[in-house]
Amino acid sequence: MEDNKPLAEELQALFDSQPDMEVLAAYPSAEEALSALPASPPDILVVDIRLPGMNGVELIAALKPLFKKLPILVLTMYEESDLIFDALKAGASGYLLKRAAGDELCDAIRQIRSGGAPMSPSIARKVVDSFRLPEPLEREESRLSPREQEILTLLANGALYKEIASTLGISLDTVRTHLRRIYEKLHVHTRTEAVVKYLGHRR
Repeated sequence: MEDNKPLAEELQALFDSQPDMEVLAAYPSAEEALSALPASPPDILVVDIRLPGMNGVELIAALKPLFKKLPILVLTMYEESDLIFDALKAGASGYLLKRAAGDELCDAIRQIRSGGAPMSPSIARKVVDSFRLPEPLEREESRLSPREQEILTLLANGALYKEIASTLGISLDTVRTHLRRIYEKLHVHTRTEAVVKYLGHRR
């Protein structure tokens, strides 16, 4: 989703040049995407925040109830904290700045496809620095089992689900089960929220 036509064409050429990627469509507005996507949903959606009419956050919020498992990467030039949090709360899986290098963009797509949550370093720092944890978190985190704390630590270090399973010698299903319990205990809904909460507590 990109209203800047030259940039949209540049991104399409970049992604299409990768042997494991193919751009199915590019939409200049959220309204066009919302109309077309239900008929042909992609494996991954790349969204800009600033779009004419409906913005990227509103689009993510509208799409998530329809495609709960659709990974969405926000690609924008804006580092505003409100936009970052709004996008993550709406269901974005990652948040990169447009000035990121081509290799970084392609790696981010692959990370999301593998269950990761890529962010530009400055965005990740802003998320952590802007997050203020309520005091009850210490009690919430103290209820995490040793295994759940191990998984949360690996997740915070950027490990993917497969890497966590391999490191701890457990199955992917077991990792997902532990993550559901972590989300419940920390009162969060996504791995990004869990990591941000964890990192903020350890600042």
